[in-house]
Amino acid sequence: MKEIAIYLILIIIVLIAAQHLNVVVSGSMEPVMYRGDIVVLQKANLFGIHEFDPHDVQVGDIVVYNAAWYDSPVIHRVINTAEINGTTCFEIKGDNNNKSDPYWVTPEQITDRVITINGQPLVIPKIGYITLWVKGL
Repeated sequence: MKEIAIYLILIIIVLIAAQHLNVVVSGSMEPVMYRGDIVVLQKANLFGIHEFDPHDVQVGDIVVYNAAWYDSPVIHRVINTAEINGTTCFEIKGDNNNKSDPYWVTPEQITDRVITINGQPLVIPKIGYITLWVKGL
């Protein structure tokens, strides 16, 4: 019985840890992070636990959000904020892109924030290529 409990605890730990990782699928954030890198995230809502409030996102933060113009979550940097119809909205841009993303982003669209240490995102280089290869990306 003790072994089963240990295995269940390990499975739960792995599942929670996996929720805090995201594979970078494009070069839009180079040179900060590259395609195939894995970034470590804070979750806006993980099973009801709020690790950060998307309303408190600041210029310079790197966030993951559900874009109206793209079918997968996007990892880009907040470059500006504005009040639009009484809601704080964010202008977001990939560091390697010439223009900001096509639409302002609301806090409700933001699902994650990249964890930074001394201003540098927490990145695990290149091991995400395995996931990209398996998914055919």
